[in-house]
Amino acid sequence: MNTPRSRNAHAALMSLEAAAASARGGFACMFSNSDEYETALIRERRAQGRYERPRNRWPALMFVGCALLVAGTVLLLK
Repeated sequence: MNTPRSRNAHAALMSLEAAAASARGGFACMFSNSDEYETALIRERRAQGRYERPRNRWPALMFVGCALLVAGTVLLLK
């Protein structure tokens, strides 16, 4: 027997089931494993410029300074 009350209850139940399915879909992860997540995270951070190396000129300056020091020593001892 289909009474208006049972139809309303059935409609409410169907609406709740649809809402629950939609809510479960919202929590789904778009990565299948942690490697995919890490790769995407690193790619995004590189795009933001977080992993760029700062230009450090100390090694080059130290090399030039040592080369000049050696050259000066050689010229003085000659």
